[in-house]
Amino acid sequence: MKNEKVVKELLEVIGGKENIANYEHCATRLRIILKDNSVIDKEKAESLTDSKGYFYSTGQHQFVFGTGKVNEVYADFDQMMSGTDAAQTDQSVKSNAYANMSPVQKIIRILADILVPLIPALVTTGLLMGVRGLLIELGFTMTSDFESLFVMLTDTAFAFLPVLITYSATRKFGGNQIIGIVVGLMMVAPQLPNAYAVLGGDMAPLSIFGISVYGYQGSIFPAIIAGLLISKLDKWFRTWVPQIMDLVVTPFLTLTVTLFIILFILGPVIQGIESVVINALVSVINAPFGIGYILFGGLQQLLVITGLHHSIGIIEINLISNTGFNVIQPLTTASMAGQFGAAIGTALLMKDKVRRTNMISSALPTLFGITEPLLFGVNLLSLRIFFSGVIAGSVGGVLIYIFDLSATGMGITFVPGLLLYVGQFTALIQYLIVIGVAFVLGIIIVRLQGKQILEEFQIK
Repeated sequence: MKNEKVVKELLEVIGGKENIANYEHCATRLRIILKDNSVIDKEKAESLTDSKGYFYSTGQHQFVFGTGKVNEVYADFDQMMSGTDAAQTDQSVKSNAYANMSPVQKIIRILADILVPLIPALVTTGLLMGVRGLLIELGFTMTSDFESLFVMLTDTAFAFLPVLITYSATRKFGGNQIIGIVVGLMMVAPQLPNAYAVLGGDMAPLSIFGISVYGYQGSIFPAIIAGLLISKLDKWFRTWVPQIMDLVVTPFLTLTVTLFIILFILGPVIQGIESVVINALVSVINAPFGIGYILFGGLQQLLVITGLHHSIGIIEINLISNTGFNVIQPLTTASMAGQFGAAIGTALLMKDKVRRTNMISSALPTLFGITEPLLFGVNLLSLRIFFSGVIAGSVGGVLIYIFDLSATGMGITFVPGLLLYVGQFTALIQYLIVIGVAFVLGIIIVRLQGKQILEEFQIK
């Protein structure tokens, strides 16, 4: 067992196997739910071998090991836990985690569980948009047939976004996923006037029962509600529909009732509320004089600390669906670059080679858009370090405002995010400038406070 020492040390810190209710892992962290939280030795938890940081959030004790390493540690931990009551299913882990969350945290986690599985498809679409832009930038002339093929590749995922969301929501809530796909398809059926055309004044909505009805292209929350309705109605109908008729009657009632509610009752209301909320958030980002850019570029990483960053995906999806551009992607990268610079600047202050190496290894995953090891392993050890990154990220936000920079996709940031700009040479250079300035400034601000930071680390 490669990580036997780490696992044994971890078990000692958290009070042994018998104190573990459940456990799981994400891309960077081992997450453990304990029966008795008072048993954990927090001082030892923060200095655990091979761990880049420890924190407690959403009912889980989270140990940051970083990408790759966390998979190894989890595998050995899982092997060590074999035969115990805690060695249960992933669904059981999530149920226990939800039980310890506040209502707001539960909502955010549900949205994340629905939207995160869609990111690979949306990332791929964004990259294809970048490829198309690159070909045009290089002077490649497309025939109408070739252009139609490319439009199919780049536009399909967003054109049928409600289908993807309804499927994912139905899967999350435990309903019939095929019915979810069918309802999603009906929400963007060609028989309904296109939502963009209606809102742009090019088409008139259908008028049924005096209610204006049109497609749900680009809508997110109506699709989530549809998935929830399908799941709840399917389970309720099965409680009283005779078993001999279940195969036909239950799906029929589930589909028709859900669609009626979405098209004529909840859908129009939710669609209106969604539009108001999204537009309000976008207005905040686009506040005069770049204030929104400054705040978001500086403080975005606070969302990561609280776990609220998953909810930002809703705004990104809406921005791309309605405008074709996503300003949140470069702003998020600016925030990351500022914190990355602050972490590297701190590491360079350290004379102890082991501590310096650990800090650098905690910071490096940031290059690929993963900041938890950096935040919990370095920057949150001192508010001076963290706010040095905040200031640097804010300056990056200013540059994004000046450049009017935005991406064509979502889901990838920092170095991988370069792929979203390969079709726009000027934007690519601007993106690199934003990263470079925020990164260097983060280092400089930390260096200016070097003496005070070293004193906080009790280093002379």
